[in-house]
Amino acid sequence: MLRLMSVTARSLPDVPDSALADTVLERLTAQYPTAADPERAAGLRAYMKDVAPFLGLTSPVRRSLSRTVLAGVPRPDEADCTAVALRCWRLPEREYHYFAVDYLRRYVTHCSSGFLPVVRHLLTTVPWWDTVDLLAAHVVGGLVTADRELTAVMDAWIEDEDRWLDRTALLHQLRHKERTDTDRLFGYCARQSGHGDFFVRKAVGWCLREYAKTDPDAVRAFVAAHRTRLAPLSVREALRAIGP
Repeated sequence: MLRLMSVTARSLPDVPDSALADTVLERLTAQYPTAADPERAAGLRAYMKDVAPFLGLTSPVRRSLSRTVLAGVPRPDEADCTAVALRCWRLPEREYHYFAVDYLRRYVTHCSSGFLPVVRHLLTTVPWWDTVDLLAAHVVGGLVTADRELTAVMDAWIEDEDRWLDRTALLHQLRHKERTDTDRLFGYCARQSGHGDFFVRKAVGWCLREYAKTDPDAVRAFVAAHRTRLAPLSVREALRAIGP
């Protein structure tokens, strides 16, 4: 119980001291602004519903600059990952958040289950699908795969009042294919079948559609059994590639 509470708590995680993070953030905040495009930034901010300001970097430019930032930097430990992620999240422009997400995707195997409260903070602070979905599938999914005891946290998140934690619980197995815990996949989808939020209804359909690539008959059977409860959006997404 204490462990479950620790990974569902809303308190702000501490930012540990990290010489590596000092180097990364110094380079990052020097490099990214050099390619800023104010006109493109305005368009991105509008497209993302004003969730955050942008520098206006294209994805190829951002990735190129990120490689420059990380050139010669050693691999991080968990404290370094925590410091990099939390310090990036304190910066207003969205591209810094994207850098943190990419960094965690690359080094999630360097982190223990104790890193999940940090990810929870990222999921619920300046949240939108552009960061939540990648964190859910690649970071939370990786942590749960490494420590199956964290499935208890997913069981709590699927019941959370925060729609982004609901979405994360639904999407954390998105890349699991044959390793998917189908009891949880279908149970979570049934639990949130009548959710009032678009992003949760979309996630129900998305995770079903993804698992349909592995077992289309199981997804068809689930949809048939729950069709009256599932939102039309969820049904369309679930059956998009396999048909009724």
